Amino acid sequence: MRTKNFKYPDKAAHEMVMNELGQRGITMETIGDIAFELQKDFYPAAQIEEFYDAANEVLHKREVLNNAMVALELDRLATEDKLQQPLQNIVANDSGVFGVDESLAVSIANIYGTIGVTNFGYMDRVKNGVIKDLDTQKDGRVNTFIDDLVGALAAAVAAKMAHQYA
Repeated sequence: MRTKNFKYPDKAAHEMVMNELGQRGITMETIGDIAFELQKDFYPAAQIEEFYDAANEVLHKREVLNNAMVALELDRLATEDKLQQPLQNIVANDSGVFGVDESLAVSIANIYGTIGVTNFGYMDRVKNGVIKDLDTQKDGRVNTFIDDLVGALAAAVAAKMAHQYA
């Protein structure tokens, strides 16, 4: 460790991620809604508010925050054309063979085991709702990482709830 007295900035990390997600219209409710849709047929007694609470819990985990901060920052830098070439073009064009966006995302989903990973794979494949909107958005903002991030967060929440109801 470079600084002997370094304390991990949990609150600042959480605020950064929430602010960045919020700038793109993503809230705990957005993530909870996606997760609820994934799980409602399996757990009909589950209440949507539980998914919102679970989303908040997932987004307080350091492992999640670390991956989310990196993903969001890479999208921001690519949007501002600040990555070195050839990385800039790869990220800006969301190259299908890049895979780093999915790797960061699956690391989040994997915190909650196989069900998190399989849910993420499904979300990455179908890309419905806000995930599809982010993936296909053409407003000049690079969303290479955020669509996978939102899918992974929802997959993690769905898995957390599946574990709770199992």
